[in-house]
Amino acid sequence: MLRNRLKHWRHKCEMNQTEFAAFLGTTIYVYNGWEQQRRQPSLEWALRIAKKLNCHTEDIFSIDDSAE
Repeated sequence: MLRNRLKHWRHKCEMNQTEFAAFLGTTIYVYNGWEQQRRQPSLEWALRIAKKLNCHTEDIFSIDDSAE
């Protein structure tokens, strides 16, 4: 399972969910699903997010090996 640290990055940017979703270019509904781990962004979105945050995708996303 893919895990993310979006909440950490959102707090680091000092934004609420609505602001962060707009910053990333998505809706609050989609972003909330990602942050709550109910949905996973596509590879394209993962790359876009990392580019927006000026970091590597690995800084945001990781694979949870315990789910195997």
